[in-house]
Amino acid sequence: MSSSYDYVVVGAGTAGSVLAARLSEDPDVRVAVIEAGGPDTAPEVHVPAAFPQLFKSALDWDLDSDPEPGLGGRRAYLPRGRMFGGSSSMNAMIYIRGSRADYDGWAAAGATGWSYDEVLRYFRRAEDNERGEDAFHGVGGPLTVSDGRSGHPLCSAFVRAAEQAGHKANEDFNGESQFGVGRYQLTQRGGLRCSAAVAYLHPALERPNLTVLPHARAHRVLVEGGRATGVEVERGGTVETVRAEREVILAAGAYESPKLLLLSGIGPAADLAAFGIEVVRDLPVGRGLQDHYMTMLNFRTGAESLIAAATPGNAALLQDEGRGPLSSNVGEAGGFFRSREDLAAPDLQFHAAPVLFHQEGLGAATEHGFAFGPCVLAPTSRGAVTLRSPRPDAAPRIVHNYLVTAEDRKAIVSGIRIALEIAAQPAVADLVTGPFGDLPSPAGSDADLLAWAQRAGQTLYHPTSTCAIGSVVDPELRVFDVEGLRVVDASVFPSVPRGNTNAPTVMAAEKAADLVKGGAR
Repeated sequence: MSSSYDYVVVGAGTAGSVLAARLSEDPDVRVAVIEAGGPDTAPEVHVPAAFPQLFKSALDWDLDSDPEPGLGGRRAYLPRGRMFGGSSSMNAMIYIRGSRADYDGWAAAGATGWSYDEVLRYFRRAEDNERGEDAFHGVGGPLTVSDGRSGHPLCSAFVRAAEQAGHKANEDFNGESQFGVGRYQLTQRGGLRCSAAVAYLHPALERPNLTVLPHARAHRVLVEGGRATGVEVERGGTVETVRAEREVILAAGAYESPKLLLLSGIGPAADLAAFGIEVVRDLPVGRGLQDHYMTMLNFRTGAESLIAAATPGNAALLQDEGRGPLSSNVGEAGGFFRSREDLAAPDLQFHAAPVLFHQEGLGAATEHGFAFGPCVLAPTSRGAVTLRSPRPDAAPRIVHNYLVTAEDRKAIVSGIRIALEIAAQPAVADLVTGPFGDLPSPAGSDADLLAWAQRAGQTLYHPTSTCAIGSVVDPELRVFDVEGLRVVDASVFPSVPRGNTNAPTVMAAEKAADLVKGGAR
């Protein structure tokens, strides 16, 4: 059994939703999107404060890393969205683009066309920012970007404390400079989540030339005579072929896209041979994995936190006015700092949450508290995604190598010291009734703080760089030496951007849509 389209996109997540909408704008083009999950209809998807309830549910790929050598062999829980919108349907909705230094660095290393000035127009084209249009921001795009509607006092206290510690206020982390502290803008519309599915996919679903195949697991890309011709897919227990007349585009994310390439015979030859997979192209697929590693300090407080949010009154406030505690994205505030004065761009990012956030986000908060802490924003550590089994339904083997380099270890220790300094300021200290759980001591040595970070930290959910420009794909995101095959998601980033990765992924897909259309012309 087979069906045929012009473009076959694997994944209806952030990048796939953008591609589905942009490519199907041409009524003469037939687009199919293969999605392992289903529609994003669960209420926990759309009520912002409820997204942690999606962890380890049927809407989560629920991955785990292998034992991480930099964390004493501890495994990391890796939630990823398995539904329309992908991880944009279960993330914290923070709209951050990264630093000019990220994109200019990519371009300088050979990613032609990806400098900051060249990608800015795609950020602006995607955006409908409620603050209006300026040199950095756009209006009228599909993706609504708004100020938070929660304004929780505990996050305001963090911002004030950071200012008391000498950090400047920043009203726009996506403007002239990232440095400073403040509240994040969010991908929300009327206080509800504005995922890539809400922004791009759902408005396009009425088009007769767009077909979405839900609950369909892609097994492998079919390559014939050096050209990608389709995707082998399992739906309802039946394996079928979805053929692509023009291109196959992988948009399955930084863990699944490399896995699909490997299963298709595109990857390191020795790795493929170990599983008896015929080598189609010998490329370093899966190598270069990067992610942001985060630590959070948790404090008890007598002030009301988000655990009191689920009330009929707050539900009505969200429904009727699009605001209130249930509109909280949890990580409402934060900032960008440097661990050393000689750095031109930040290497630390903070998130502040008006609720206890521990046990990798899986520990249910039963008392009032709040949390904040740093992540290693510009890691030098690199890991890999490899196959665990030649079975398409087997999770990949993932090792990030968090904190294995001296630079990353120094950065996280510096970030923890900054966090402890903020915690000592009156705006926070006056609200704290005591520590929650294991907290580092301000008097601790660097070794003490590092040991705490290794046992208490977690992912910030930002995997990238496993099919990177320059090693696996060219600057137009075409897989080297395979015609008709592109990768369009965060896996193509040469390095992880300095910030939350959803906005850069939207940008990359907007740019890729132009590249695909230009290639067709």
